Amino acid sequence: MQSWLHHLDARDRALFTRWALSPTAPSHPRRFWMLITHAGGARGSIGTCLAALTLPAVSGALVWRVLLLLGFSHLLVQVVKRTVGRPRPSTRLSFEALIHVPDRFSFPSGHACAAMAVAVGFAAAFPMLTLPLLILACAVGFSRVALGVHYPGDVLVGQAIALITAYPLLA
Repeated sequence: MQSWLHHLDARDRALFTRWALSPTAPSHPRRFWMLITHAGGARGSIGTCLAALTLPAVSGALVWRVLLLLGFSHLLVQVVKRTVGRPRPSTRLSFEALIHVPDRFSFPSGHACAAMAVAVGFAAAFPMLTLPLLILACAVGFSRVALGVHYPGDVLVGQAIALITAYPLLA
């Protein structure tokens, strides 16, 4: 079991070093990924839910369900973060993060979880928007790796937490 986890961690670190932008990368990709990553932050995810209330097809009940999904999934992310305590790449690999690091824990990604929770919540009500919403949620997840604040595995587990949490809340 231990060697399997060690191999998985090594693969995660290898992918991170391949995908993360260097501090000397051109400013356009950095600015693009910084813009995308904010969609998974508290302001972006909660703001998206509240802004959706201005659309005639979106009900208050739907927004409430998506906010509950966001809250429950975020709570689970925080419990796992503090239980596992995986250090961020900027600490463990001495890699410079290109954006503010919200806390010292890397696993799982809260931004990736939040973006996926909002995407899945609204996609359940508007199936025709599923593909663009999932693409945006995946882009938020990738942005966390590109900006040097998460390993790819952190992102995948954050997104999985959103999906697992969504099932009972949206069924």
